[in-house]
Amino acid sequence: MKKMDQPKPPYQPLENYGMIGNLHTAALVGINGSIDWCCLPHFNSPSIFGSLLDSQKGGYCKISPTGPKDRKQFYLSDSNILITRFLSPEGVGEIVDFMPVPKNPTLDTKENDIYRIVRVVRGTLSFNMECFPAFNYARASHRITRREQDVLFESGKVSLMVRSRIPLHIENTGVTSSFTLKADESAEFILRFAEKNILLDPDHILPPAEDALKDTLNYWRTWISKLEYKGRWREMVTRSALVLKMLTFAPTGATVAAATTSLPEVIGGHRNWDYRCTWIRDSSFILHGLLRLGFTEEVDSFMKWLEARMTELNPDGSLQVVYGLQGEHNLTEKTLPHLDGYLGSKPVRIGNAADEQKQLDIYGELMDLVFLYDQSGSPISYDLWMNLRRLLNYVCAHWREKDKGIWEVRNAPQHFVYSKVMCWVALDRGLRIAEKRSFPTDRRLWAKTRDAIYEEVMTKGWNAKHNTFVQYYGTAATDASSLVMPLVKFISPTDPRMISTLARIKETLVSDSLVYRYEIGKGIGDGLSGREGTFSMCTFWYAETLARSGQLQEARWTFEKMLGYASPLGLYAEEIGPSGKQMGNFPQAFTHVGLISAAYTLDKALDDQLTRSQATS
Repeated sequence: MKKMDQPKPPYQPLENYGMIGNLHTAALVGINGSIDWCCLPHFNSPSIFGSLLDSQKGGYCKISPTGPKDRKQFYLSDSNILITRFLSPEGVGEIVDFMPVPKNPTLDTKENDIYRIVRVVRGTLSFNMECFPAFNYARASHRITRREQDVLFESGKVSLMVRSRIPLHIENTGVTSSFTLKADESAEFILRFAEKNILLDPDHILPPAEDALKDTLNYWRTWISKLEYKGRWREMVTRSALVLKMLTFAPTGATVAAATTSLPEVIGGHRNWDYRCTWIRDSSFILHGLLRLGFTEEVDSFMKWLEARMTELNPDGSLQVVYGLQGEHNLTEKTLPHLDGYLGSKPVRIGNAADEQKQLDIYGELMDLVFLYDQSGSPISYDLWMNLRRLLNYVCAHWREKDKGIWEVRNAPQHFVYSKVMCWVALDRGLRIAEKRSFPTDRRLWAKTRDAIYEEVMTKGWNAKHNTFVQYYGTAATDASSLVMPLVKFISPTDPRMISTLARIKETLVSDSLVYRYEIGKGIGDGLSGREGTFSMCTFWYAETLARSGQLQEARWTFEKMLGYASPLGLYAEEIGPSGKQMGNFPQAFTHVGLISAAYTLDKALDDQLTRSQATS
């Protein structure tokens, strides 16, 4: 790759990135005006801009003013249109970044556009544009062709076109441009990715930038207008909903856990995973969150994706834990040793070996979603019910087995308490749906098994010495997943066992307001060396469980302190590291789902408290 006169800063904090997307894929745009991550044409496709994982080889597209400038980023309200603003004595400039959502996003045309509109608000500013793609995770070479206003990059069967009325100059493996704008002047750079033969036509028509901007803004504002949450933290809930929507893959209805791969849980560590896949668990949580806020179309689409997976069950009748966006079963985990990783954190991984794990909790999360969907969305079909019935019979036959659990441990399986609880949830929700809809069911078997699970969790999952629910049978180690027990109505949030578990978790897992997943150095761990940060979703679980238990002051304190750890744009990665920085894949859907659920519950609890106070005054 070309060496720049002014070396590109090697890495930025994750807080410095905003995400744009079009329901097929997404891109991360830094506060310095650089697109450092984008996989095309889909979330899980190879990267074209990947300097987030290797600042020298990964590829990027950067637009920035010359000379030092103060910078800030924000989204246009109620949208996923990102503004990066540059402030200086010479003037004020900004970049408007967005990806137009296709008119029919369910069609997989494999065409993606990124619009970058550069404007000067006041004064006069000079800018540099640098576009140096690196196809196939920087493993493939490319050919460059100039065509009037276009520069075309071709690599194998795919092409990337850069179009602008500003003169473009080919330099080594990329293209650059330098230009000056005065107040009220603008320049547009349009990047289009497609199959090679589509872009070979130099007369290929692209929508004008201002038209594309107007249409994209209208799409996002129309969608978010359906949001039913009107509570105290509407702005943060709105941003979280928009993030979750951006992480959906419209052609199939699947969702990704995050837009990135291999962003480390610890700098220099090897806890680096590919989250650009569709977990049954994550998708169930994501869609549960959207359904709670009043969005139903996304769940309709996911149910169709789910029904297709029901025809592809494993030989033993189980669902796979995680799939590809198109329903792919084989997610072979590979490392890319030629990439240095974010801040030198190797390995960079693609694919995820969790596709071969047994995780029994997934049936509970799935059935909890189906239960809510059947109540407030569309009544489920008979055919879907019969497939779900098969899964619940599988739960009855296998719930006593060990598994890898919600945290996907890479050592010996255990009898994880969370997995047992979610098996109970699966059967409980199945019985409730069958009762309401009068569906044929194996009622006696399900009820007997449900009760057996409950009694076993209350005996083997409870440590009387420490007065707490534990991570797995036979240990004293606590686990933040116990916080979900009252959230799924397994136990009352005010039950003495839950109150003492909350106290134990506060003692062992809570650092100020932040919550670790499990006790470091106790229990079986996860089979990996090194430490990790606090888990942001668990912090939101903690706040919600406190609220449900009646500890509203502490719940609100915990929740609002956690809001303070968001990026300036309101985005969250998976974890908060020791220095208080975002760590792990970014932005992560799980965390934003936790925020939505906690905000919803805490807001209602505070309203109820206020009503009671007014009634007695």
